[in-house]
Amino acid sequence: MHSVEFDVQGQQYHAMVAGDPQAPLMLCLHGFPEYSGAWADVFPHLEAHFYCVAPDQRGYGQSWKPSEVAQYSMPHLVSDAAAMIAHFGQGRAAAAVVAHDWGASVGYALAMRFPQILENLVVVNGVHPVPFQRALASGGAQTKASQYILALRKAGTAEALAKDDFRLLWEFFGKHMDMSWMTPAKRAQYMQAWGGVAGVQAMLNWYCASPLRVARPGHPLAAGAMPEFDVSRLQVTMPHLVLWGAQDVALLPETREGLGDFCTKLVSVDIQNADHWILHQEPEIIADEIRAFLA
Repeated sequence: MHSVEFDVQGQQYHAMVAGDPQAPLMLCLHGFPEYSGAWADVFPHLEAHFYCVAPDQRGYGQSWKPSEVAQYSMPHLVSDAAAMIAHFGQGRAAAAVVAHDWGASVGYALAMRFPQILENLVVVNGVHPVPFQRALASGGAQTKASQYILALRKAGTAEALAKDDFRLLWEFFGKHMDMSWMTPAKRAQYMQAWGGVAGVQAMLNWYCASPLRVARPGHPLAAGAMPEFDVSRLQVTMPHLVLWGAQDVALLPETREGLGDFCTKLVSVDIQNADHWILHQEPEIIADEIRAFLA
């Protein structure tokens, strides 16, 4: 695995890559508060079969960090991912986009907007926008679990999270999760990727730019307060695998309710002894399931 710099629409981006560039392309998208290193434990189990590319997405790690919140809207993020497939695929479609957490939001949007450039979609503990918005609006368990979204959108949050060597960000990262995989070396790498207040704010801009609406626990959003969805444009037409760490307390089972209405070629696999940070806890299982699905 090695580091590469590349250009997307005139801006500099960074990625970790592994495998033969002539092998089928696998674009791997991380979430919050991670970076390309989220895939470091998975790639050794995939690089013999695929050209694995894990970018630092816009606002993360060593990639471009625009200051304007509007630059983090989904059309921009999807445009980035499409440009990455064009760059690393050398004119070929991606054999798969594999996406975790916030990366899954980009993966789903990419599959809906540009289905011709990816052959398969794999989501790991990530959510389709419609079931997720419904869960956020319900006032139930997922609404309660997602109150942090409102907190992350507040002014001054980046300063608070970056203070004292990211003390509060580390608490957020590991809350009710198994963090035994976080070695001192990895911890140092994450802190370097976060950078400081400006780096944290760039990551938070994904939340600030999102149109998702979060209810208060016990108080569902009124029907008129819900974003409008054109269901016909939110379909995933290619084969779709969902891998799920069953102990996840950030994303609950209700976030997948009704997913089959949007994905006609859906396969779901629950992995019982893992939580939201499944990429680090069970990387070999993740790789085995992906290889089997794509075989």
